[in-house]
Formats: sequence, structure tokens, C-alpha cells
Amino acid sequence: MHRLVLLFCLWLAACTQQAIKDDSLFRQLGGEPGITRIVEGMLLRIARDPRIVEHFQAVDIQRVRDKLIERFCVEAGGPCTYTGDSMEESHKGLALTPSDFNALVEDLQAAMTDEGVSMPAQNRLLARLAPMRGQVIDR
Repeated sequence: MHRLVLLFCLWLAACTQQAIKDDSLFRQLGGEPGITRIVEGMLLRIARDPRIVEHFQAVDIQRVRDKLIERFCVEAGGPCTYTGDSMEESHKGLALTPSDFNALVEDLQAAMTDEGVSMPAQNRLLARLAPMRGQVIDR
């Protein structure tokens, strides 16, 4: 009987923890409107960035915008669902380099700074996006 009570308590605790979602980063980024402004600012910077602009020439930029908003929202703990392709699939065959990735991150950081996002919040988002680096860069 004690085991059953213990298992029930553990199950209940696990369910409760899953229901609690930390959306503090999402709020620090300004919610969905703030994330939208950050993504749009980043894309405008990319359009003027000779280091990486060619990678965006033949893409549906509206789709890229929408999927980046979804991805950033999810990574920030927001109430969004990412509906795009995997990072591997969407970057397949693009021959992206570490320099390309770094340029995009610089453009993202500048867009967040323009939006008044604090450095700690910027670092939190970048830390959540960093694992995607290996999925994006061609080896």
C-alpha cells in the first residue's frame, strides 16, 4: 500500500511539474509581438548583410519569418507550436559554415538590442538556440 501511495505521489508530482512552464524568457522578449519584432529586425539586418544575404535569396522569406517566430517562441517558453521542418531538413544542402552561423547570430543579437532586450535575456535565448548550430552547419 505504501508503494502505491508513493507511486501516486511521484506520478502526481511529475504531472504537476510538466504543467508548470517557465515563460519568463518569453515575457522578457516581449511575448509574441516582441519576438515578431526581433525576427523582423533580424531579417532586415540579414538583407543588408553581405556575409549571408545570398543564403536568403531563393527562399520564401514570409515562411522563414513565420517559422522563426514559432521557433523562437517555443524556445523562449511561449505558448506556440513549431510547425516547420527539422533544422537538418530546412538547411540541407546549403553548405553553411560556422562563419555564416556566427553572422546570423550577430544579426539576431543586434535585433534584440534594438528591441531593448536585456543582455541576460539575450544570452538565455542564445543558449537555447545554440544546440541547433550542429544541425544547421554542413560538415
